[in-house]
Amino acid sequence: MTSHLSGTTPFYVRLAMSGVPKSGSLIIPEWLQSPEGRDYASCILRKKKRRTFGLIERPVLPPQLPADVASYKIFVSGKSGVGKTSLIAKLCGLEVPTVHHETTGIQTSSTYWPVRPRDSERPIIFAFHFWDCGESALKKFDHILPACKEKADAVLFLFSFTDRSSFEDVPALISRTLSQEENVARVVIGTKLDQFMHTDVTEQDIRDFQQTWQLPVMRVSSVSGPRLSDGRAELADAASLLNGLAEVLWHRDQIAAGLVDVGQCGSQEVICL
Repeated sequence: MTSHLSGTTPFYVRLAMSGVPKSGSLIIPEWLQSPEGRDYASCILRKKKRRTFGLIERPVLPPQLPADVASYKIFVSGKSGVGKTSLIAKLCGLEVPTVHHETTGIQTSSTYWPVRPRDSERPIIFAFHFWDCGESALKKFDHILPACKEKADAVLFLFSFTDRSSFEDVPALISRTLSQEENVARVVIGTKLDQFMHTDVTEQDIRDFQQTWQLPVMRVSSVSGPRLSDGRAELADAASLLNGLAEVLWHRDQIAAGLVDVGQCGSQEVICL
């Protein structure tokens, strides 16, 4: 089927009109647990624990495991205390700080995530480069936000289920961070999902937000405590969210290549337990 939008339509318009991919429609979610997927997962493990990567490091694959690498810069945005640094630590296999300290300046972290797209003959390794910055630094220094956004592929807008004001501020946060014309994927993530006794954001609030903004809303439980001792258990713990990000970015790439029909996608919610 040919898209009804012409190739001259601005990319940001096609991105906005294309909707959100249905979870699992573009990638195979359980692939990493298959025999082939477990072989690829071994490249991001070391001594049965999750491997951490520096900015210039990357996984080394044996010749019998071919894969392309797709690299993405992701800026993580949200008010102080919603869990930006903790989320990045969880996704990258780093130690999660037990006490909250606001990030000073810009902090970058990287991780690699093997994925099998449904339309690809071989796996893709997604290189996620997360950029984190404290709210105070953003307000104090004018150059920090442009630096975080420069050549960014996606922005994650975080709110906490235990802080309603952080949820209500998301639309304004999006407007302050990005202009409508910027060709950047927008993803909203709710943190502290498991603290249901203290939640200030309801399921109806989330549904209303998704209907209005047509953005993916992903969810993550509180991130605290030491890293899991089993590397594969760590991968399973982060899989839902990393697969969700990979799917959103793969969707964005397909739109840029003119391979996605506008309006053929549904809403998406991803829960990372």
